[in-house]
Amino acid sequence: MTSELSLSETRALLKAQFEDQDPAHHGEKWDQLWKDKVTPWDNESPNPALIDILNEWADLASKKADGSRKKALVAGCGKGYDVLLLSAMGYDVYGLDISETGLQGARDTEKEEDGKGLYEPKDGIEKGDVTWIVGDFFKDDFLSIVNGEKSFDLIYDYTFGCALPPSLRPAWSKRYHKLLSPEGRLICLEFPTTKSPSIGGPPWAMPPRIYEGHLSRPGEALPYNEDCELEVEKLGLPHKNGLRRIAHFHPKRTNRGGYGADGKIDDWVSVWSH
Repeated sequence: MTSELSLSETRALLKAQFEDQDPAHHGEKWDQLWKDKVTPWDNESPNPALIDILNEWADLASKKADGSRKKALVAGCGKGYDVLLLSAMGYDVYGLDISETGLQGARDTEKEEDGKGLYEPKDGIEKGDVTWIVGDFFKDDFLSIVNGEKSFDLIYDYTFGCALPPSLRPAWSKRYHKLLSPEGRLICLEFPTTKSPSIGGPPWAMPPRIYEGHLSRPGEALPYNEDCELEVEKLGLPHKNGLRRIAHFHPKRTNRGGYGADGKIDDWVSVWSH
């Protein structure tokens, strides 16, 4: 159905689905969109920016010093492309989504594509385990399925933070702070960065200042004006125990939605640590 709608029609449909709705009911709304096949966020492959980061960053190697595999989390994983990519890179990966319908799509993707093409492990890399979880990112229930420590060495956020209403951003940042292991890395593919906040969402506008403001101040309610613009000038100092941004750059390539009308890349990549 998505392909039959124009961009403006799709945005209007998404906005109508969530406007004035209690966030407690958003899960069923996302599941209905999957059932209706209104999934403009589904690019049918991993974002090439993630592929490049995993190939180029030495400290994102999937093995710990003791030789054991690192654990990764993809929240809002949808049909699981990024999960399968991380597995092929050697991580034990947990794909979390609130939609059972979306996760059934992930299981289908795994059945059809796992070990092939982009998902084929490179020479010398042992494929990691994949675990699909239907659950709420903000609750601890899903952690009962996670092996070992209830934290992750790598967490990937793309089209997840921007799917949440701004009122949930303090909880979103606090949750990542808790779930990231002491030596772990949070990778955010920042999108959409040029959309006007006043348009609303999802996807909600998420320029770099939103990530920097919230992730460095986990759990804090930050000041926004009536147009949903973060009032950066009113921010206090980052928290001493907040996440630290250790890298920030435009990727060399990204999904088609991350390019501006001028053909330049609007997306940013940020990497965070404790």
